[in-house]
Amino acid sequence: MIRAGIGYDAHQFAEGRRLVLGGVEIPAAKGLLGHSDADVLVHAIADAVLGALALGDIGKHFPDTDPHYKNISSIVLLEHVAELLHSKQYRVSNVDSMLMIEHPKIAPYVEQMRTNIAAALSIPVEYVSVKATTNEKMGFIGREEGAAAQAIALVIPAGEK
Repeated sequence: MIRAGIGYDAHQFAEGRRLVLGGVEIPAAKGLLGHSDADVLVHAIADAVLGALALGDIGKHFPDTDPHYKNISSIVLLEHVAELLHSKQYRVSNVDSMLMIEHPKIAPYVEQMRTNIAAALSIPVEYVSVKATTNEKMGFIGREEGAAAQAIALVIPAGEK
């Protein structure tokens, strides 16, 4: 049976943090605030994959109260999500994601993001879509207070093509 899940995440910008999106460190004056590396794109994708099998969200699996996950790479968390998915005899069919960020522009980094996400999910890169948009200066994203991401994932039984 084909199953779909959606994911959303948002983090505020903070001084003294690295900006990591899609597993890529992007040069920027501020990074995103969070317990892990605060990679909103990967968090949204992880939640979409978990949601497809009604397995909760990343907060359930990787709580921000657990010091083990402090500053951990979100790509590592996504690899754990993929392992959980495989243990349920499912695999990701495809992922479509949207990053909402006013600045910096991420176009130069999209292909590496797709590669990182695909590798973490053990799927071909052509099954991963990463898009980006601004908020046209509106809201917390437009005021450059933070970034957000949405994703949808389709998962299928491991034996299906």
